[in-house]
Amino acid sequence: MFPRHEGPHTLTTALQALINTFGVHLLKYINNVSIWWHAVGTTALVIAILAAAPTHQSANERASPAYVVVVGILMAQYTLTGFDGSAHMTEETRNAAMSGSIGIVMAIGVSAIFGWFLILGLLFSIQDLDATVNSPTGQPVAQIFLDTVGEKGAIVLMVIVIGAMFFCGTFSLTSNSRMMYAFARDGGIPGHKFFHKVSRDTKSPIRTVWLACTLSFILALPSLGSSVAFSAVTSIATIGLYISYAIPIALRVVYRKRFERGPFHLGPFSYPVAIISCVWIAFISIAFILPQANPVDSQTLNCTIVAVGIVLAYCMGFWVLSARKWFKGPIKQITDDEAAADSVDVASSAEVPPGGKDE
Repeated sequence: MFPRHEGPHTLTTALQALINTFGVHLLKYINNVSIWWHAVGTTALVIAILAAAPTHQSANERASPAYVVVVGILMAQYTLTGFDGSAHMTEETRNAAMSGSIGIVMAIGVSAIFGWFLILGLLFSIQDLDATVNSPTGQPVAQIFLDTVGEKGAIVLMVIVIGAMFFCGTFSLTSNSRMMYAFARDGGIPGHKFFHKVSRDTKSPIRTVWLACTLSFILALPSLGSSVAFSAVTSIATIGLYISYAIPIALRVVYRKRFERGPFHLGPFSYPVAIISCVWIAFISIAFILPQANPVDSQTLNCTIVAVGIVLAYCMGFWVLSARKWFKGPIKQITDDEAAADSVDVASSAEVPPGGKDE
């Protein structure tokens, strides 16, 4: 029998997939709402708990051991993921070479500012650390809300949080489906001929939308009954994404002379920043597989390394046994002249993405 949280999890995932299937023309409006929801909601939430908190934690009250700091990096790094979604959506934007890069930089900057603001507000508003960590609600953040603004206020603040998470999940699915479609178009995933389709009616790669939905649903199942599994899932997601970010950056470092710059670059800072990025990703990848509780037993063991190892083994095995024999890299969809004049409107480009096929 599935855990009791399976129903809401299934409903949420399915609803996000349905929005991406039938509401493609509404996504830009939903995205605008999401931006304001996150900005105004986060600001209002932090102000509310800080103003209503009976007492505030001191900045110097608790010293954090180095190990705790390292493990705590997971929260920041997990939050600062998914910014590559701008790159996945560039085929549906104007001036893709610039807008995708600018979108990534803005996503990181805004997330860092609002995320730091939110974390500080929550930490300073903790009333009883042990009671918060061991909250009967099972949600320390919800307990902070209850301790500061009361039950009714906590409901309002949780609506803000749940709404932000729903928007985030919806657009993560949008980004993932475009990424999977691109891989299918290039022949880079099993079943690529089946998934390389765009619906004429909904102007969306429906098959990869539901592929992304199904995979995310399956991946989240173990975490519904175990906090340890949830930590492992977040670690896997974070490590996997950052490894995928590190690969092209490392290639940029190794094949420096063969690298062709695009219109958006860091000039003389490109090379040192690339090296620092690779070193940092190597560091956090190690940090994410460290145990997050002491003593370490079957319930607190961080099984991230096992899951990441399985994924890496599959990818490397698939490459060695099959893909290296036929995969030649991304298929070029447009000519250089067309790329220079890239200013396709979202509406027109969504009809059939370059190289796509109609169902």
